[in-house]
Amino acid sequence: LLALLHTNFVKMAAVLVYLTIMAAALASAFGELTPDFYSETCPHALTTIKFLVGAAIFREPRMGASLVRLHFHDCFVNGCDGSILLDDTDDMTGEKTAKPNSNSVRGYEVIDTIKAAVNTVCLGNVVSCSDILAVAARDSIVALGGSSYDVLLGRRDATTASMDDANNDIPTPFMDLAALQDSFESHGLSLNDLVVLSGAHTLGYSRCLFFRGRLYNETNTLDPEYAASLDERCPPAGDDDALTSLDDTPTTVDTDYYQGLMQGRALLHSDQQLYQGDGGDADELVKYYSENPSKFWEDFGAAMVKLGNMSPLTGDEGEIRENCRVVNQE
Repeated sequence: LLALLHTNFVKMAAVLVYLTIMAAALASAFGELTPDFYSETCPHALTTIKFLVGAAIFREPRMGASLVRLHFHDCFVNGCDGSILLDDTDDMTGEKTAKPNSNSVRGYEVIDTIKAAVNTVCLGNVVSCSDILAVAARDSIVALGGSSYDVLLGRRDATTASMDDANNDIPTPFMDLAALQDSFESHGLSLNDLVVLSGAHTLGYSRCLFFRGRLYNETNTLDPEYAASLDERCPPAGDDDALTSLDDTPTTVDTDYYQGLMQGRALLHSDQQLYQGDGGDADELVKYYSENPSKFWEDFGAAMVKLGNMSPLTGDEGEIRENCRVVNQE
């Protein structure tokens, strides 16, 4: 009797494993992203990504902002498909050399390290580069003091990239509010999403090239004391690559960013556009998040999930790249 029960138990366990794997396969086939997509095919994938993101940020705290930005700039160009990671080839000029990315977006080597490690723990090429970008962004937020959120997984990787699309689709630091809204709405993102996702500028730095115009041409909306401190770091000409933090705590996820907007201390023109002191909807959202940090954590996580769901490749679309920099060889 015991032998019979044991045999039946083994059969039932095998059936459950089979059904779980089939469910994951069906979810992929029908384009459904799920938080547990790799729970059977590579159960150690997410812990591996988390460990290596933490190690990269420990070595250089600024890297957290860079990994978040990689995910943003990837998703805004034809969806979250890892296309930003592709190197140029003789037949394709990719996104790395586009104006919003060239000499600005960084962290590619960290993604290379993560991909190689994940391929090892998964015993093969299982986890897509686009999923690694989404998870690394979340893990960076958490490592620097933000709240966690479930990343939906199951994306596949693009087999091409476009410099022109990157130049046209990524919002710039020179945009007015109307242009920012149009850009976000074209990707299915609302004004609320715009304001809360801009809160990612609680992290990181900007080059002088991107805020020089605001510093010397927008004195009416710039706090004088703050402007004086920027003069020392960003002259009217030259030193384009000189860095200044986007808020006073560039390696901590907090709501200081929103408080800075209300004080005329936004570094970028596009950020100050979110708060113009006219009592508009954007003003009210900035004020709300500055006063409600817990609500910011909650809404930011939800908006990041929404961002990560922009036009993913799933099922038989695209591929899972062995090396995030190049398309798989047939």
